[in-house]
Amino acid sequence: MKIPARLQTLVTEGLIDSVVRQLKSGKEADVYVVRCGDETCAAKIYKEAHKRSFRQAVDYTENRKVRNSRQARAMAKGTSFGRQQQEAAWQSAEVDALYRLAAAGVRVPRPVNFYDGVLLMELVADERGDAAPRLNDVPFTEAQALQHHAFLIGEVVRMLCAGVIHGDLSEFNILLAADGPVIIDLPQAVDAAGNNHAARMLMRDVDNLRNFFGRFAPGLLPTRYGPEIWALYAGGLLVPGMPLTGRYEPRAGAIDLSGVLREIEDARLEEAARVLRMG
Repeated sequence: MKIPARLQTLVTEGLIDSVVRQLKSGKEADVYVVRCGDETCAAKIYKEAHKRSFRQAVDYTENRKVRNSRQARAMAKGTSFGRQQQEAAWQSAEVDALYRLAAAGVRVPRPVNFYDGVLLMELVADERGDAAPRLNDVPFTEAQALQHHAFLIGEVVRMLCAGVIHGDLSEFNILLAADGPVIIDLPQAVDAAGNNHAARMLMRDVDNLRNFFGRFAPGLLPTRYGPEIWALYAGGLLVPGMPLTGRYEPRAGAIDLSGVLREIEDARLEEAARVLRMG
């Protein structure tokens, strides 16, 4: 197997000892299994912007912090330097989120190092020591679905209490390790307090979990954990591990936030389809 140039740099620098195999090729990165001393790790090589197929990056990068005003101006103007800084911010967002969430006790891969656009992190493994499968590749009993859904709703709460929303959470970026689900793929993670799309993204993350596990446990389908969680967060009442009901009724005279967000999303999709047709 030919070793990618950026991994060869890490070999030369002594950060990894060998490249075992490619694990996956995704829309925003390629992942390889590598050896770092006695440990087997995952090396995530981020793709450049023109090679990524991930869309809607503007929604995710809104209000992300940069080191200085020169960077901010360059990014706003779209200069060559600004595009480089946007790429650096996009890549470092996952690194920052992993460290932040790991410190908060969220089930994410343990970060090891970040060098030259390559993130080294713990390889999430199954009970045989092989790379763990995605939830989408595993069948569940109703009891298992209820158990994993409850656990992941708790992790969404723990993430939000740490100020982070995944933004693209689904069965495709949650791995089933030997000791339970692990949340991966966080370059699009958003700041819950600083992004105007935060509430909509949280609702979508929670709805994705409900819809997936609802295939195995239909009793989950009527639940409304998203607006319940956001209402508690907005009211300053959300804490990790708190009991949730999955029920939500807007107060009399209050705005149905989830309904408004759905209307906004529908309008956005309709406009995007119109632009596509005209193009």
